[in-house]
Amino acid sequence: MPDLQFQVDEAAPILFAATPQLAFKLRITADTPDTVIPAIVLRCQIRIEPTRRSYEDAEAEGLLDLFGERSRWGQTLRGLLWTHISLAVPAFTGSTLVDLPVPCSFDFNVAATKYFAALEEGDIPLRLLFSGTVFHEADDGALQVALISWEKEADYRFPVRIWREMRDAYYPNTAWICLRRDLFERVERFRTLRGLPTWEHALECLLAKTGEEVLSP
Repeated sequence: MPDLQFQVDEAAPILFAATPQLAFKLRITADTPDTVIPAIVLRCQIRIEPTRRSYEDAEAEGLLDLFGERSRWGQTLRGLLWTHISLAVPAFTGSTLVDLPVPCSFDFNVAATKYFAALEEGDIPLRLLFSGTVFHEADDGALQVALISWEKEADYRFPVRIWREMRDAYYPNTAWICLRRDLFERVERFRTLRGLPTWEHALECLLAKTGEEVLSP
C-alpha cells in the first residue's frame, strides 16, 4: 500500500455555515509523485496537548476548573480529546490539499471550549491522529484496499486568534451556558415576575442580591 503522510498547512473559520466550523487545510502526500489514489475514507481524531505550551497567570486562572492550581499541574495537566471527524477524500495523484471541516462547540460544559476560552494569545498545540481506508492501484492496475494505521499523525500549532475570530463571527460578545431545566425555569420565573427584559438583567440582579460586584462591559 502507499505510504501516506499528513500535514496541516493552516486553519481558518468557515463563515456563514449552519453551525460554527473551522477548515483545516490538510495536505496528504503519497510516497511517490506518480502514485494514484482513487479515494480515501479518512477518520481523524484531534487531541489538545496542553503540556506543549506555557501559560500566563491570567490563563492559568482560566484553566483552574480543568487542571486545578498551577502547583498541581505536574499531575493534572493532561491531553484532551477535542473531536472525531470523518472525511471522504477524492482521487488524486501524488499529493492533494483538502479541507478538513472541524465542528466547534461553545458550550462551557465541554472541556475543549473551556481550554480555548482561557487562552489569550499564542498557539494551541494539537495532535491529529489518522486512520481509515485507502483505495490504490496495484502494479497490474487492479484496485486495492488497505487500512491506514493509527500511527499516522500530524502536529499543528493552532493560533488562538483563529478560534477567537470564529467565536466573534458566530457569537459576537456572547457566551453559552447549559442549565438544568428546573434551574432554568426558576431563573426565568424570577426574570418574568420582576419584569426584567433580558437574561443578562436577571443574572445581574441575582448577583447584586448576593453582594457580588457586577462589572459592566
